[in-house]
Amino acid sequence: MSLKILDDCINCDVCEPECPNDAIYMGDEIYEIDPDKCTECVGHYDTPQCVEVCPVECIIPDPDHAESPEQLEAKYHKLHG
Repeated sequence: MSLKILDDCINCDVCEPECPNDAIYMGDEIYEIDPDKCTECVGHYDTPQCVEVCPVECIIPDPDHAESPEQLEAKYHKLHG
């Protein structure tokens, strides 16, 4: 499943450059994650890098975008060829 950023986000800017898929962007008030680009770093890293660097631990799995590891892998291949 893709990830999402909660309202607890403090806009510290550390997550955005860590995303290998460019899925993180500044929304109206806080950073947001594009579920069509988020692979939870599958294909790049063993763990989601945004979660690793978030100082307020406000990035969680998005229950509205549930995906299996196989689906995340397929999305990675679609995004990166």
